[in-house]
Amino acid sequence: MKKSRLRLFKVTSMSISLMGVLMIIATLLIFAYIGIDALSSTISSTVDSGSAYDELVILNNELSTLNVEYETVKTDVFRTGNRELQREYLDAELELVKARSALTDVESALSANLPASEVQERIDTAYGQISTARQALDSIKAKL
Repeated sequence: MKKSRLRLFKVTSMSISLMGVLMIIATLLIFAYIGIDALSSTISSTVDSGSAYDELVILNNELSTLNVEYETVKTDVFRTGNRELQREYLDAELELVKARSALTDVESALSANLPASEVQERIDTAYGQISTARQALDSIKAKL
């Protein structure tokens, strides 16, 4: 009788020890999964922002080219002395300022690590503002 109790005690304590080890291993696996998931989402968001940075460079180049064109047209517009054309030029230059502001919004979204959808929305807005500024400049050039 003593032997059977002792054996039962051994089996029970071994089972409890084995369950404890299995629970520790399961806990470690869960934490490893959470860590790998967080790391992979960080990597994918970095890749998303990398393409956004590429688009930002393209937008900056377009804006600087547009700015040079505005400065060239500015001298011609003010040389004509036509008040109506000068007013239209100032309105067009306001569109350039809006485009510059939209570009700053993109930069701030990237530096704040906003979601990719928000950054893309701001990039699309910046493209639209640059397009509007280009159309306004083309309209002035046509009147010169």
